[in-house]
Amino acid sequence: MTDLEQRERSTTGESGRPAGRTGLLPGLFFAALWASASAATKFGVQSVHPLILANVRFFIAGTGILLVAYSMPRIRKAQSGRTWPTRTEFKRIAVFALLNTTIYLGAFVLALKEVSAGIGSLSTATSPLFITLLSALWLRRVPRRTELGGLVLGLAGVCVATYPLLKDAHATVQGLLILLVGMISVSAATVYYARFDWRLPTLIFNGWQVLIGGVLLLPFTLLFADFGAARYAGRFWASVFWLIIPVSVVALQFWFFLVRKDPVRASLWLFLCPIFGFLYANILLDEPITAWTVAGTALVIGGLWLGRKQ
Repeated sequence: MTDLEQRERSTTGESGRPAGRTGLLPGLFFAALWASASAATKFGVQSVHPLILANVRFFIAGTGILLVAYSMPRIRKAQSGRTWPTRTEFKRIAVFALLNTTIYLGAFVLALKEVSAGIGSLSTATSPLFITLLSALWLRRVPRRTELGGLVLGLAGVCVATYPLLKDAHATVQGLLILLVGMISVSAATVYYARFDWRLPTLIFNGWQVLIGGVLLLPFTLLFADFGAARYAGRFWASVFWLIIPVSVVALQFWFFLVRKDPVRASLWLFLCPIFGFLYANILLDEPITAWTVAGTALVIGGLWLGRKQ
């Protein structure tokens, strides 16, 4: 093969199409759907207490995923006849579910009662920065300056974007602190997940962790949720449907496709999530987009770029 042919092949791929173009539409669909979770949650918490919304979503999604997974011959074959996690796997799944579903998603819906949907989406985009820092601490190595700088930029961006919203009652300090707890928890869950060689198929694992997360959240929902004020009308069920199907199922399938193609490029699509999130919040919920919003989003994107530079 000549040098010219090698250069052409490296830029076009085996099929002759430009490299990376096959991931363009999946990447855009992933970012657009994933960012819509904040707006959908914001609609849902207008009808019921946030914990009720979370528990209904977890029980329906977890049960549905497990029913589909256990009915698939491919899953049964992959498990060589073992269709249930072992006792050790159940313990590990429970820890992951507590961090990833009960605490993180529980905190997320609680916070969305007190902060704008745009800020919720912007905060979600900072999770890779926390994951990088926690991974460094877990491996007992000194974080790189780019990692620390990225985290500082990301948090500064959230603060800048939030500043005018605090004055206009679109956000509260309590809501931001709840979001922060959630982001640390989901980042810890990701680092914990990476410690083990999981033998279960992805669908089985995901179904159990969502269902167990709902079970662990249920006592808090029963204690603190106001069931009397709940309105199980069309807006509530539309929110539940959107959070389960387009977000938890379709968006994740696009994500898995992107990660299989190129994990590094896949992570870059997270940069678009805050932009889509603020657009949804502005169009659907009439939340303001100001110069502070643009500056804060730019800082978060810059932090993501710096934190992943190496």
